[in-house]
Amino acid sequence: MTALGLDIGSRTIKLVVWENGAVVLTRKALTSSDPLAVCRELLHHTPPGPLVATGYGRHLVKEYLRCETVSEIKAFALGARAVFHSCRTILDIGGQDTKAISLTADGRIDKFHMNDKCAAGTGRFLEIMATALGLSLGDFMAEAMATETPHPINSMCTVFAESEVISTIARGTPRPAIALGIHQSIASRTVSLLERVAVTDDIVFAGGVALNGCMQKEIEKALGRNVHVPPDPQIIGALGCALLAAKNDEPVKRHDYDDKVKSSRGKARES
Repeated sequence: MTALGLDIGSRTIKLVVWENGAVVLTRKALTSSDPLAVCRELLHHTPPGPLVATGYGRHLVKEYLRCETVSEIKAFALGARAVFHSCRTILDIGGQDTKAISLTADGRIDKFHMNDKCAAGTGRFLEIMATALGLSLGDFMAEAMATETPHPINSMCTVFAESEVISTIARGTPRPAIALGIHQSIASRTVSLLERVAVTDDIVFAGGVALNGCMQKEIEKALGRNVHVPPDPQIIGALGCALLAAKNDEPVKRHDYDDKVKSSRGKARES
């Protein structure tokens, strides 16, 4: 049986195809201004099967793709436990929010907290800080890992932090020190969020920011614990959706995906 999971995030849309007990296909694309069209492209030429969606855009696609939806909290809990069976705590840092989730010993959701009212410490925040330093995200991480002497960044408001970084550069502070200071500030804020759900090993770090090795290192240092990063941390939510879809006995036909999305784009142009 084939099952599909979509995680429609604020920055990236992820697709997982699950078949016969294994992931057989993953796809990713930037969300853009037309997430329905992006979903259609990701689903193109995939095997037909039940579909479950999560993320910021799940309610948008529910009508057009005639699929089930699930909260990000549940999707990440299922996905994280599938990758690390002993997972008890999940940290997801995505494009616009951070989620801390604690699980019971048998994998049920115990507590969760989100910082969805502020983008501080998220992927978008990191992008803005890297740009303020004149660096790509990869170089931003590399610069931070090139020093052990951070320059603290006090503000975590995106606008104020950017201004603080620019002022710090103007005073001649080395870029590696500023980059490390930013990572440590985010790590400190992240640990405070995790402590609100009570941290229990094993800890899984998911989401796009988990690709940042310096962030993993600084979070581990601040926590005093090891943190596990999945081989592909961006697809954990989509994986959870695919696992949930695998329990659905009513596959959605392929033309439903294509026709519904085409119809939605036509309506958008008419408006």
